[in-house]
Amino acid sequence: MKTINLTEQSVRDLNQALHDQAIECTEREWEVLEPKGQHNIACGLDQNISVDIKGPTGYYCAGMNKKAHVTIHGNAGQGVAENMMSGTVRVKGDASQAAGATAHGGLLVIEGNAAARCGISMKGVDIVVKGNVGHMSCFMGQAGALVVCGDAGDALGDSLYETHIYVKGEVKSLGADCIQKDMREEHIEELTELLNRAGVDEDPTAFKRYGSARQLYNFKVDNTSAY
Repeated sequence: MKTINLTEQSVRDLNQALHDQAIECTEREWEVLEPKGQHNIACGLDQNISVDIKGPTGYYCAGMNKKAHVTIHGNAGQGVAENMMSGTVRVKGDASQAAGATAHGGLLVIEGNAAARCGISMKGVDIVVKGNVGHMSCFMGQAGALVVCGDAGDALGDSLYETHIYVKGEVKSLGADCIQKDMREEHIEELTELLNRAGVDEDPTAFKRYGSARQLYNFKVDNTSAY
């Protein structure tokens, strides 16, 4: 295992060493010590490597991740796993705003709570949150799935496209064009698979499903007040 201490080396040095693995992979397992909330740690990875970050991180940790498996042993700042393409990102603590924003693929697991706009404009990523999510989560969610084992704040799924949303707890309010839908057998199967991948022990039959009413896909003058 390769260990880098961020009190001795810079985030730029760390990221360069991780990026070099895409050219020639010399080390599959990495450990990052003393992150101390610094920004942009482990961004833009493009190799099947494991990165264990031993402490809290700042903005955009594991952003643009591809293939790598990143674990944050603490809280994560705004935009964790932003624009992720594949691989996995696991936050052992809480995540700030816009977790998984615009992400195209992979799996993001947040073992604590996620703040506002979790999964905003998500485009294929699967996000599993063991705690609660804040307001405007899954705003303009296009594809993928958001699983919330706790409660959801105001305006869940506002202007939603085809992302599947599963919530076990209470939803404070639904956003424009988001409605509760039937939980059919195929959705139980999908949710079971997501929970298993995330390592979360929850009963899938205890969740409710939410999705798009498909009324705002195209502009309609009668819906002007809803846009």
